[in-house]
Amino acid sequence: MSPWLVLAGLGAFHGLNPAMGWLFAVALGLHRESRRVLWLSLLPIALGHAASVAVMVAAVVVVGTIIDHEALQRVAGFLLLGWATSHAFFGHRHRVRVGMQTGLAGLGVWSFLMATSHGAGLMLVPVIIPLCLAATPARELTAMGSLPVSLAAIGLHMAAMLAVTAAIAAIVYEWLGLAFLRRGWINLDTLWIIALAATGLSLII
Repeated sequence: MSPWLVLAGLGAFHGLNPAMGWLFAVALGLHRESRRVLWLSLLPIALGHAASVAVMVAAVVVVGTIIDHEALQRVAGFLLLGWATSHAFFGHRHRVRVGMQTGLAGLGVWSFLMATSHGAGLMLVPVIIPLCLAATPARELTAMGSLPVSLAAIGLHMAAMLAVTAAIAAIVYEWLGLAFLRRGWINLDTLWIIALAATGLSLII
């Protein structure tokens, strides 16, 4: 499968997770009784998520220009397994607390911390390494040479995440309401832990 499609798919998966923003956007819109607040809140949520992913992409690209890619994959794989284990045992104890009075900047910081604590950027490592650390006739393998591809990867991932987050937030705000969560809540935390562990194993094996 094309790495670009994988990046978009992972962005959609991250957007599906209520912990990544759509639930906060809906709650904020309902709390302030404003559809405008709902839509405005999506931008800092997406930017915070993208900033978290960008930090990981930058780290992978810089380290990947120095050490062997197979070693980098294994290190990332063990990190992902450790992250999944940590989430399984302590995930609920380290929630990022932000109140309904926060502004757009606070919402962006919250989104950055949530994406980072969930390991959103780490999950992209299997795609980032072959996509951003492959030398081509038109691009030398350097951190600066990989910059355009890295920015395109982050932008695509953010766009997919934002599209899904916006769609779910709009559906819940306009039609479903938060009451449906009492009847139809799906525990995505377990699915997230499995995804982190599976991604880590794929890098090690």
